Amino acid sequence: MAKEGEFLNKRLLVSTSGIRGIVGSGLNPVLASKYAAAYGTAIKKGKVVVGRDSRISGELYRHAIIASLLSVGIDVVDIGIVPTPTVEIAIVGLKAAGGVCITASHNPSEWNALKFLNKRGEFVDRVFLEKIKRIFAAQKFAFKGHQALGSVSADDSWVEQHVRQTVNLPVINRRAVKRARLRVVVDAINGAGSVALPMLLECLGVKVFRINCQGNGDFVHRPEPVAGNLTMLGAAVKKHRADFGMACDPDADRLALVDETGRAIGEELTLALAVKYILSRRRGRVVVNLSTSRVIEDVASEIGVKTYYTPVGEASVIAGMRKHKAVIGGEGNGGVIYPAFHAGRDALVGAAIIVSLLAESKKSVSDLVGTLPTYYTIKQKAPLPDRFERKVRKMEKAAVKSFEGLQIDRRDGLRFDFSRGWFQVRKSNTEPVYRLIVETDSQKLSRLIINEIAAQLK
Repeated sequence: MAKEGEFLNKRLLVSTSGIRGIVGSGLNPVLASKYAAAYGTAIKKGKVVVGRDSRISGELYRHAIIASLLSVGIDVVDIGIVPTPTVEIAIVGLKAAGGVCITASHNPSEWNALKFLNKRGEFVDRVFLEKIKRIFAAQKFAFKGHQALGSVSADDSWVEQHVRQTVNLPVINRRAVKRARLRVVVDAINGAGSVALPMLLECLGVKVFRINCQGNGDFVHRPEPVAGNLTMLGAAVKKHRADFGMACDPDADRLALVDETGRAIGEELTLALAVKYILSRRRGRVVVNLSTSRVIEDVASEIGVKTYYTPVGEASVIAGMRKHKAVIGGEGNGGVIYPAFHAGRDALVGAAIIVSLLAESKKSVSDLVGTLPTYYTIKQKAPLPDRFERKVRKMEKAAVKSFEGLQIDRRDGLRFDFSRGWFQVRKSNTEPVYRLIVETDSQKLSRLIINEIAAQLK
């Protein structure tokens, strides 16, 4: 039985972020159906919500997963192609026992995954994941006879319900947004946000220009919403003379922004701006993961609010938010979590908060970015080298000698904090790579550190 984050068949990743692999290689319908049967066996009874993103393999895995859930006596509500946060909201709205999202999130189109959720509409925790893995390993599925099989129904109303609930949140300033007459370009990478994100903005009175919003799973550029993948969006913002641009990943739980000049501001700053707005309305604690920019902590500390850190992963952040009773939080990859609505990353919630902030402040995106502290962040990923752990231990010893007052956090890989910034190295839960992040107050220093660490980990 593989540990969390390890591979099965060398290409299958198993973690609270999903059962994830390359279609036809690490992930195939037999494995997917067995994991779905294990999940249904662990759930025992009730109904489960199933939704998926738009990637081509989604229909294949939808059939396999629904069949497996029915075979162990679980009723299924199929809500179609929807954002992951829509599945989370539907679970609570339907009082379901859990849910399955069929999506590989930011991974390229050759990947797919099963994301398992609990009855609160949250990613299952490690304890429940271990239960699923034990059932899978033992192949002890609770298959039912013909009279006890589950039933399946379809409900395509949940995107509209998600939009309606979001725009009606008390924290969203609908009147100010409508008065502002904002013009926004949306790039949904032809994913699950293709209908939902433009619909939300138009309900708020925003003029929307769509690119890559066909919802057909044709990822016309790399799907992760990082700066290097947003050149089409930047060009469209300039072409339409829009106020800014928004991009989401294929399952629409991450949101990135492009300013009025067509410049991608970095996915880290989506959460920073959301925190800035929410804390202006309600004072409270903030929780983010250990891979998140220090700018979030700076924004919170300006008004005397404490920021808490957790390991990477939505389940870890949500557990931390519950523990510390946070009013806002998320992950620095553009994942905004607003727990007063629901406990999950949500590009629609992030978008509604951002347009409210712009409308109330009457500032441009670039002006708002100018109010934030400036850091130079570099993110890299690379295939896991041989003897990775040994090389990381060696790197740690070198770092201790090189930096004064170094603080080390070992909860998720290694994060090193020092007076001028921080850096982190960790194994990915979603790809067969390690991730390296460096953030300091100097572009030269950030580049120097990341080059040195990357050389040590080769």
